[in-house]
Amino acid sequence: MAEEKYEDDDKLVEIDGAEYYEHFRFVADKGQELLRVDKFLVARLQKSSRNRIQQAADAGCIIVNGKPVKSNYRVKPLDTVQVVMDRPRYEFEIVAQDIPLDIVYEDRYVLVVNKPAGLVVHPGHGNYDGTLVNALAWHFRDTPDYDVNDPRLGLVHRIDKDTSGLLVVAKTPDAKTDLGRQFFNKTTKREYVAVVWGCPSPASGTVATNIGRSPKDRLQMAPFPLDGPEGKRAVTHYELTEDFGHVAAVRCVLETGRTHQIRVHMKHLGHPLFNDARYGGDQILRGLRSSSYQAFVRNCMELCPRQALHARTLGFVHPETGEEMFFSAPLPPDMTALIDKWRTYAKGSMK
Repeated sequence: MAEEKYEDDDKLVEIDGAEYYEHFRFVADKGQELLRVDKFLVARLQKSSRNRIQQAADAGCIIVNGKPVKSNYRVKPLDTVQVVMDRPRYEFEIVAQDIPLDIVYEDRYVLVVNKPAGLVVHPGHGNYDGTLVNALAWHFRDTPDYDVNDPRLGLVHRIDKDTSGLLVVAKTPDAKTDLGRQFFNKTTKREYVAVVWGCPSPASGTVATNIGRSPKDRLQMAPFPLDGPEGKRAVTHYELTEDFGHVAAVRCVLETGRTHQIRVHMKHLGHPLFNDARYGGDQILRGLRSSSYQAFVRNCMELCPRQALHARTLGFVHPETGEEMFFSAPLPPDMTALIDKWRTYAKGSMK
């Protein structure tokens, strides 16, 4: 699915190899009479219409005993019925907000947007508005066929709040199904630029581990052995692009998309992302302890006050035309300034 999922993923469940957020779960009584699942749910979800539930079923979001079902499935005694989504649960109706969007491409079927750092993708705990979804609701406010609450439409993948870069939005149900299949089958092309502490050696390679929630800190993800029971398989290919002495610019290509994957894998290599507070990159991990150097690093962190990670390229096959699409977003000003400052520092230290 995505490189970095929404950070509050305690209710993530895996269905046929893909990850979803569980919104509701019901277990049918022992005396349950055979009843269509849409009728079963509309009686239990007071704020949801039968049409909305049928849309969720069409999107593969109604799960019975671990498998997606259509709206005409008949619930039996002791069936476990789940409503899952590819996004966190919205506690409130989505409000359209006039938030500027950097639209890289748009047609009748897809929209590609360059998300700035600091913008949350989905509303959720602590972020009920001011998100990319609110901005999309405003952008599509005059498009009658686009309902921001329709699970068959919308964002196909996610990146973290403080990661910048490219995301694709599906404007039709068929487009979302097709694009979702491409992400699941790992045929999309996604390249990230990161600034990390230290210089990776070897200069290029592959990190392959499982990734799961850390048992020590629920807000962190952690690597686990590939052949172990914890976590899910994650593969990142990396390549050093520029060495600045104490930090380096690295190109990362995703083979899978797990929560915080690049951040976890680079830390696993001993090279946390620069200024990544969650994974220790906001400390001075390389270099001298002189007051002047410490002041220099703090100044760098003020220039780029977030983890230095940017989703630079995105490639996929157009869900309608079959054309291979490839998009690129330049580094944002904060990462450009950060790299320029370290490049100047590196040149000066070699004199």
